[in-house]
Amino acid sequence: MTNFAKRALDDLVVLDLSRVLAGPWCAQLMSDFGAEVIKIERTGVGDDSRGWGPPFVNLSAQERVATYFCSANRGKKSIALDIAKQEDRAEILKLVEKADVFVENFKAGSLARFGLDFESLSKLNPRLVYCSITGYGTTGPYAERPGYDGVIQGVGGIMSVTGEKDGLPGAGPQRVGVALTDVMTGVYAAFGIMTALWERQRNGVGQKIELSLLDVQVTSMATLAASYFASGVVPTRQGNAHPTIVPSDIFPCKDGAILITVGNDSQFKSLCHAVGLSAFADDVRYATNEARAVNRESLTRALRQCFSDKGRVALTETLSKAGVPAGLLNDLGQVLEDPQVQHSDLVVKFAMGGAKPIRVLGNPLKLSRTPAQYLTPPPKLGEHTDQVLKRSNKKS
Repeated sequence: MTNFAKRALDDLVVLDLSRVLAGPWCAQLMSDFGAEVIKIERTGVGDDSRGWGPPFVNLSAQERVATYFCSANRGKKSIALDIAKQEDRAEILKLVEKADVFVENFKAGSLARFGLDFESLSKLNPRLVYCSITGYGTTGPYAERPGYDGVIQGVGGIMSVTGEKDGLPGAGPQRVGVALTDVMTGVYAAFGIMTALWERQRNGVGQKIELSLLDVQVTSMATLAASYFASGVVPTRQGNAHPTIVPSDIFPCKDGAILITVGNDSQFKSLCHAVGLSAFADDVRYATNEARAVNRESLTRALRQCFSDKGRVALTETLSKAGVPAGLLNDLGQVLEDPQVQHSDLVVKFAMGGAKPIRVLGNPLKLSRTPAQYLTPPPKLGEHTDQVLKRSNKKS
């Protein structure tokens, strides 16, 4: 790996009091680009996700950590402190004096009891950017409720539009297969922090950032909400079909399946000519997206019949050459073997004390001068306590 003299976020100090995924994901994004992220974990317990296995990585004969934790905590320094103890809070306050960013995802109001809320810490360090992530927000009727991604997906509506249509086998609301709300919240949080830091350059003071999993989840429904506002019709599950773009669906082939999304009428004509359905290109039933939406069932039936005896790789290549957006339906193993994914160099390896290195996925952002770097593995619990506190006490 190439070493760069200066990384984009060098000299930025981030205190990460968050746990599980949304907050840790936010802090990891900053670590990838040079921020010093100090993860403050409860003594003897640590981040809850350290135990969210199997699978686990054996760090030593006495310690293991879940791969879930490893996915969101590379590049950080872990210090073990108990915020319920006055002497440990004193150490945190020393760190706050020199920090730029403070990230936490405790229940609303929890940290105020310990003097670690924004109002208290901003008096100690007016330049501090304080990011608070909650399940439902810091005010409102649900403010005191705990919230995990799996619950928020239901409350925030995405499960209502995910899954097979009613009346078909397997119908019913489905949870998205990954903690997508957590990841999106982490990205929004990092953007909020960068925005506040940019503003701090002008005015010299920090500010508080609040965001909730629920708000992020609801905001992700933007296109469906716009449709609902205009029509008054509540969106329903469409299986793998797009609610308004036709054709956009999974199509079985003789050896698997592909996905096709035709975004305009020109692409539809190209699709028809590429697969031997030229008569469909000028058929008034399918000439526009609106017409195709009305005649969705007959068009989908014809395409399924056309594709059923074709190989998925060859068909995908044929459509792609014709300018039609198409791709293979892959499982994760196939994804990681995909030549484009391998070209993107997204897999990061770390030695963590085991017989073989662990692998996690890296950062998709590609900066030309100051790219992401992955210098240290996810830390052991309290691995850097002595180092960080000794330096902090020396500075103070």
